[in-house]
Amino acid sequence: MEKESTAALLKETLRMAWPAVLESFFISLAGMIDTLMVSSLGTYAVAAVGLTVQPKFISLAVFLSVNIAVSALVARRRGQGEQKEANRILLTAVYFTAAACIVISCATVLFSSQIISLCGSGPDTHDPAVLYFNIIQEGMLFNVISLVINAAQRGSGNTRIAMTTNVTSSLINILFNYLLIEGHFGFPALGLKGAAIATVLGTVVAALLSIHSLFRPQGYLSIFLIARGKIQASMEVLVSILKFAVNLFLENIAMRIGFVYTAVIAAGLGTNAFAAHNVGMNILGLTFSLGDGMQSAAVALIGRSLGEEKPEKARRYGNLCQRTGLVIAFCVSVLLLVFGRKIFGLFFQDEEVLDMGVLITRYIMIIDFFQISQVIYAGALRGAGDVRYTMRVALIAAAVIRTGVTFLLTSVIPMGLSGIWMGVLADQLCRFVLFSLRFRQGDWVSLRI
Repeated sequence: MEKESTAALLKETLRMAWPAVLESFFISLAGMIDTLMVSSLGTYAVAAVGLTVQPKFISLAVFLSVNIAVSALVARRRGQGEQKEANRILLTAVYFTAAACIVISCATVLFSSQIISLCGSGPDTHDPAVLYFNIIQEGMLFNVISLVINAAQRGSGNTRIAMTTNVTSSLINILFNYLLIEGHFGFPALGLKGAAIATVLGTVVAALLSIHSLFRPQGYLSIFLIARGKIQASMEVLVSILKFAVNLFLENIAMRIGFVYTAVIAAGLGTNAFAAHNVGMNILGLTFSLGDGMQSAAVALIGRSLGEEKPEKARRYGNLCQRTGLVIAFCVSVLLLVFGRKIFGLFFQDEEVLDMGVLITRYIMIIDFFQISQVIYAGALRGAGDVRYTMRVALIAAAVIRTGVTFLLTSVIPMGLSGIWMGVLADQLCRFVLFSLRFRQGDWVSLRI
């Protein structure tokens, strides 16, 4: 009986997880292909795109935080059988997201030059990075609307919609990269500008598909249900979203402080080293995406189980997600061991840069295990509402441990790229230890959201 029960839970875990994993993977893969296609313009272009990554994610921090809150709250309401409230959460979140996006988008475009300078731009990378960043930020609204709708859909248990949306968006991005970066089939060769436009076009398609997903009459989250039930956005719901999200926002900001510092140090090592580091971060992002997909499944499954008042079921879902993640991490590390140099060879021909890439790959093979595990543990805790703890861990790991180790091993002990990646390793190891201890203590199952 126990085996059958475990098998049923594993089946549900995999049903929820595989679309979320593929969704995150394709989003990250599209970013990596972006970098690959841009690399044809030279290492300066790879470095310029790399300079925009952290400020872009800082500007998205509010929305990424709200999205996790929305996913967890919708999952909890589904477990409680409150479909009307789940739709109210979505509607409120969409209104807030649109309003906040307009403000943040305008501010980041207005101060884009100063922002890119703070990220460590050089004479050969500043203007291209500013151009790329401005276009991305001007199209930000399409991205955030898609993200919030998909987060709600995942919370309701429908991970396939988000996967379809983002895979399609990624393919559109890649297609227009091909058409616009170097110019094919009569399209103009726009270089980095073309890559940025392609990214925005991908998010436009994603937004349209996400909105279309709400026009399904039988959908759990539905425009028709909102209209029939005369559901309106609520200040009370917004307060509950923001209470949940504020800790996630602080966590995101703390994490990005560490990332920005790392990027600035890497940029100071020279254009070649920073280009290699940027590709390494793309690869790390690809491995992170697999854990992030499992995290999305954990948030939805655990939130729903706790809404049903089944804490033991929530614990078991967390453990099954974790075991699945470890299998994924092992497979990724083997692939990197065998193909690491060849992957970097897709981006660069210079032997010095390739040697840097191999060094980075060896670190990623180790980081991969800790990163995927900690992301899933964090997802379990967030799904339960234990966001204050995850915020504190982020402050310690990213803003203190990562930054401190990076400073020690680059500025005090000049280890170059090794020092930077040992800082990344220290960050992920710290998160893994603290999140796993919290999960095993089990107090998170009693939280109310």
